[in-house]
This record gives sequence, structure tokens and C-alpha cells, in this order.
Amino acid sequence: MDTTAVDEVVGLCRDLLRIDTTNTGDPRTTVGERVAAEYVAERLDEVGVETRLLESAPNRANLIARIPGADSSRGALLVHGHLDVVPADASEWSVPPFAGEEKDGYLWGRGAVDMKDFDAMALAVVREWKRTGYVPPRDIVLCYTADEEAGMEYGSQWLVRNHADAFEGVTEAIGEVGGYSYTVNDDLRLYLVQTAEKGLDWLRLHAHGRPGHGSFIHDDNAVTALAEAVAAVGRHRFPTVVTPTVRQFLEQVSEALHIDLNPDEPELAIAKLGPIANLIGATIRNTANPTRLEAGYKDNVIPGKASATIDCRTLPGQADSFLAELREIIGPDIEIEHVHQQSAVETSFDGDLVDAMGAALRAEDPGARTVPYLMSGGTDAKAFATLGIRCFGFAPLRLPPDLNFSALFHGIDERVPTEGLKFGVRVLDRLLRNS
Repeated sequence: MDTTAVDEVVGLCRDLLRIDTTNTGDPRTTVGERVAAEYVAERLDEVGVETRLLESAPNRANLIARIPGADSSRGALLVHGHLDVVPADASEWSVPPFAGEEKDGYLWGRGAVDMKDFDAMALAVVREWKRTGYVPPRDIVLCYTADEEAGMEYGSQWLVRNHADAFEGVTEAIGEVGGYSYTVNDDLRLYLVQTAEKGLDWLRLHAHGRPGHGSFIHDDNAVTALAEAVAAVGRHRFPTVVTPTVRQFLEQVSEALHIDLNPDEPELAIAKLGPIANLIGATIRNTANPTRLEAGYKDNVIPGKASATIDCRTLPGQADSFLAELREIIGPDIEIEHVHQQSAVETSFDGDLVDAMGAALRAEDPGARTVPYLMSGGTDAKAFATLGIRCFGFAPLRLPPDLNFSALFHGIDERVPTEGLKFGVRVLDRLLRNS
């Protein structure tokens, strides 16, 4: 009897978790991305899939493979996942973060939900197809990227700039973060499909003043000016803005739960959502959070410059108005430097692919109902959307009702239910066969 995707998905995920692909944000200390890409290439080569390993820098490897479909004239579907993970401090974990340990019905390890689970699902499905000779209805482009966790410059952004030909004919894409369940009751589970994500703008604020001795009276202190600006930004609450995705989310959840969720009063509506409120709360306004401060070189010297880093996340269509509001907050004398900028993305929750997502989930879970949502973070979709590709977050998982799933992303004791992996493989296979 041939090995199926369901049979091997846990093992594939375990192998990937045991490859330390920590992305520190510093190329000198980032490890494992090429090793993981070579592992995926070897598993695909075993079943006859030709792959391309593309290095953006030494050991920063990306992998691309195209699976020909029955009708290559149709728009191709991109299935993408990143191989890097954020750092993990082993002293904080109850299991070694790179041991790929299986216990209590879970597979534990850094990257278990972000996002080696989906990496393994896609790999398992394609391997089964090749073993059985199955040909999908349209071309499937598999893409495994580096550097998603630190800005994508060595991963998807680099691929889009330097190897856009690899995505020729691709019209739609699926990747993280979506397709997972939120249990309402025994007969109803909402599966959140990401159709939008906030823009990213890492800003550096610079204040300039007159340097001098720390013992003198000084009325032009750069540290003081910066501190006042940073405090103003950190305390500021930007106004609520209801995007089309959030409006549709609230309307559909209101219908599903039979509760009043007025999109025109989003804060009150979200407060009624229980645990899911943490996930949705940051999607109704722009945010700006100070994260780093830098000033001075000696305790008794007033520096001529002080700097702060601000992590800004903007709603679709809000980038310009956000910057105008930020300028009003900090005043005219603070310099704004754009360190890293990526636009927000948003697509509509409709079409054959969206219909196929719902059908694939309901075939495995009759209580499934799909709803769109806007993600406050960012994914490789930001890069792929610049090629005109409609991007969705759909990495299907049926989760235990008591699991705080959102806390596992970049969290301690990250883990994925093994039955959830098997469920995800079955759903993904159905989706790709019928889309």
C-alpha cells in the first residue's frame, strides 16, 4: 500500500522542526535556511519533482518547483511557506525547541505553527501526487522562502525582484496565516481566512540638538526632544477605521453567532468576541509602537542626536493619512527615516478559490464556516501581491477548543496538534484538487 500524505506529514514536519533555521535578523548569526531548503529539495527529488534552489546570499536559500497541471493555460496557484523561524530561548521552554518532540497529541518545536506545519502539509501532498501519478487541474507553484521573519529581503522580496519569471502565470496564492478553526460550539467552527494584512513601516525618529556638558543648563537637548516625541507616539490611540475585510468579518460572525456586532461600533463589537478579540483588536486602527532607543556615548555629555525606532502597522489605504497624523503627533522638528516599508494588501473574499476553501473544509468538518479577516502582522504575501497575485492566508488546521493558538506564534512551547496536521493535509489536498 502506497504511503499517503496523511501517513507522512507528521514525520516531515518533525524533520523540519529538527533543522534549526533561526533567523536573528543578522546574516552573520542566521542559520539553517539552506539546510532546510535542501531537505525539501531532496524529498521532492525522491518523487521526481524538479526544483530550483536560489540563494540570495550565502546559505540564504529559497526553493521553487512548478507542478504542471492538466490545463496550464489556466492561472497557476502559488503555495508558499517560509522555512526560517524566530529565535527560541531553550531555558524558557518545557521541551527543547529544536527537538521536534511529540507528546500529549502535539508536535512541539519552534516553527510548529509558524510555519513548518504548512511547509510539511504542502510537501506531503505533492509527494503523494507524484507517487500516484495524479495531475492537478492547473499548475501549482511551490515556493519555500528564507527570511520571512526579518523583512523578507533575502526571501520573497528578493525572489520578486530577481526571479519574477518563476511566478509567470500565477494569479492566486495561499500561505500563512489563516484556515485555522475557532470553536463556537460542538456544531460550529469558524475558520478564519486571511484576505488582508496591515502594511509595515519601521521608522526611525531622529532628534537633533546642541551637544554640551551634562552639568550645564541646556535648553536644546536632543534626548529631551526625542523622549517627548516617543512618549507622545506611545500614548497616542489612532482612530478606528473599518476596512471592507473587517466589516465583512463582523457581519459574517454576527450572523454565525446570532449576536449583534455593529461594524460601525467596532470596539464594542470586538469586545463581545471573547478569546478571538486579541486577534482582531489591532485590525481596526493604525498602530505605532516605540521599540528601541539610542542616544549618547558618555554619562556626562549631552549628545547632539538621539534616535528611536517605531514599529508602525497601517491598515489598507491608510499609509498616507497615518504619516500625516504621526507628523502632527511628533511635531515638525523630529526627522523621520523609513528603515523598512511594505504596503498593506487586501483582496475580496469571493471567487472559485474561496468557494473551494469552504467546500474542502466542510468535507472534513461539517461544522466549518469560513470568514475573512485582516491580519495585524505581515507575511510573504506582501511581496507576491506586488506581482498582481491575489493572496490568501489558508494553512488549514482544526484546533482543540481550549488551545490559545494565537499565543503560540513566536511564543514559548510552540506546538501543533498531530491530528490537526493530518486534517490540514486532507483539506489542502481537496482544495488543490478542486480549485
